[in-house]
Amino acid sequence: MLDLDKIFEVPSQAEKNYLDGVFDSWYVIGRLGGFNSENLQSHEEGSELSWMTYDNELSISSIPSLMHNLGEMEYQNLWSRCWVDFGTSDAISIDILINALNQVSNDYVKIDSIIIGGENEDWVVEDHPDLIFRN
Repeated sequence: MLDLDKIFEVPSQAEKNYLDGVFDSWYVIGRLGGFNSENLQSHEEGSELSWMTYDNELSISSIPSLMHNLGEMEYQNLWSRCWVDFGTSDAISIDILINALNQVSNDYVKIDSIIIGGENEDWVVEDHPDLIFRN
């Protein structure tokens, strides 16, 4: 479970739609294997990207890193959350999400906190219909 945000004010429908869009976009990138830390060629290249040659063989030979599933965002008062099956997606996906949410918090919807995993005492997790292993 990704208890995503404690928001400073109850979000409007437009703000909920914006947050939903952020998560949907993040999921699509993950589903397509975009969070594969085994293949970060441009990051490893450094600042000289103008003449970089991308090695497609390295890209093809890396182990797939695919996010498997994303539940619908749920909203309750100041909290929003969603269930995520990270599959074989790498932890860099969480860093990228947090970076995006920090910018969202600066520009659109003020986010007080982000909880990854664990248990939110303000909103107990019930069994999710997509869970493979039940409590």
